[in-house]
Order: sequence, then C-alpha cells, then structure tokens
Amino acid sequence: MKHVLFFITTFILWLLLTWTVNIQHFTIGLALSFITTLVFGGLFIKEPNKIFQLNRWLWFLCYVPLFIWECLKANIDVAYRVVHPLMPIKPGIVKVRTELKSDIAKTVLANSITLTPGTMSVAIEGEYLYIHWINVEAMDIEGASKRIVSVFEPLIKKIFD
Repeated sequence: MKHVLFFITTFILWLLLTWTVNIQHFTIGLALSFITTLVFGGLFIKEPNKIFQLNRWLWFLCYVPLFIWECLKANIDVAYRVVHPLMPIKPGIVKVRTELKSDIAKTVLANSITLTPGTMSVAIEGEYLYIHWINVEAMDIEGASKRIVSVFEPLIKKIFD
C-alpha cells in the first residue's frame, strides 16, 4: 500500500512540475515514478492509513496560512535589518526542544524553520534541533523553543504524529 501511495504521489508531483499532458511527458513520468518507487518507496510513507484521515488534511489547511504569515513577518524583519544599519544583529546557534516523535514531523518542522527567513535548521539530534538564528533573543533551550518551535509545532503534531 505504501509503495502505491508513493508512486501516485511522485507521479502527481511529476505532472504538476511538468504542467504538460502529452504522451512523452506522461510516459517518462510513469517510468521515473516507477523507478523512484522501487528505490525509495519504503523510506517515506511509514503509515499509509494516516494519509486518508480527513482531520489531518484540515489541520494542513490551517498550517499553510500560518506558515505564509510567519514567512511574511520574518521577511519584513530581515529586510528591515538589511536596510537599517543600526538594527541589531546577534547571530548564533541555539538548541531547541521538540515534542514531535516521527522523523517526518521533525523534518517538516526543520524545513519550516529553514524556509522562514532569519532562521536555518542545522541539525536534528533526537528531540533537539540546532537552529542558526539571525538575532538570538534567548540562549536557554526553553526560551528559544518558545520563540522558534512553538509557532509551528502544535499544527505539525496534529498533521504528522
């Protein structure tokens, strides 16, 4: 079942990326999706039944606007720091804690943090993430976790864990 879902997902992604419906692109997409499924099919989808749960998709629809809003705020903050020479910048790497259990949930959290300007995920070790932060406001684990992780974590937990 998980291989079938992986195949369908990669093929739909292929169709979205090529944005063409001719026989050559369709055939190449089928072939590449099949090869990709053979190589990577067992790695990503651990519990295929979770994909069909409607509540996870509804939480995902709540997550997207939150993520866009946080990216917009972070873009404005970083842009202001660039154009305003007296704006403080105190870069550093902080250690944050997450309550997420699954690898995919931690990866989505790390990518959400990285895609938000001013922060970048450096490493994931167990329940801890190491984040490069453009303006470190808290050095302790709890304070940094509250500022960086607590925005995305509750929704990601409802979607993936």
